[in-house]
Amino acid sequence: MLKFYYNAAPNPLKVALFLEESGLPYKGIAVDTKRGQQHEPAFLAINPNAKVPVIVDGDVVVFDSNAILLYLAEKTGSFLPENTPTARGALLSWLMFIASGVGPFSGQAVHFRNFAPGDNPYARKRYDFEARRHWRIIDDRLAQGRYILGDQYTILDMAVWGWAPRIPYMLGEGAMDDFANIARLMAELDARPAAQAALTLKDRHAFKVEMDEESLRSMYPQIFGPDPV
Repeated sequence: MLKFYYNAAPNPLKVALFLEESGLPYKGIAVDTKRGQQHEPAFLAINPNAKVPVIVDGDVVVFDSNAILLYLAEKTGSFLPENTPTARGALLSWLMFIASGVGPFSGQAVHFRNFAPGDNPYARKRYDFEARRHWRIIDDRLAQGRYILGDQYTILDMAVWGWAPRIPYMLGEGAMDDFANIARLMAELDARPAAQAALTLKDRHAFKVEMDEESLRSMYPQIFGPDPV
């Protein structure tokens, strides 16, 4: 049975959505990153990058949430566009845009707004700007159709679903008002039984909630490291 290493963060959530949508049998294995479990040797042997999610499918190990979505979609033949060069090009372009832009800039916007120590006005401004710019591109794309690839629900929409609910947390209260098309997609996906099941996955484990020094050291060790020379 496929093993799925997860926590309640955006990237594992989008993989959980795929697993629930596809009906693939899987065993969920919680990794409590606020307690530093991602740095334990057993987990590092699976993913040396010390991040979740990870899947282990027999002899196959896949880490990075977007790589996992593509792997599972190709494995099951589901939630992919038609098999043409044009559709494949669009799928890969948008998937890599989400992987290299939306996710990282969103994560940094969350960090510098909510967790970074001291006063970092330029960092907050940069990542707020870039996160907004990336989400504007997604919203404009969704203005052209029901889903990112038009009328077909794909792994791209799942990838967006993982991060989009954090928009108010990364960009400020009321920020979702600027992204009506994303909000519309989120409402549709949230109503799906698979999404509701994916959201309950975090309730199967008593994840640490408080962001104390142990949590900060586990998730943001650079805060406690030496300053660069």
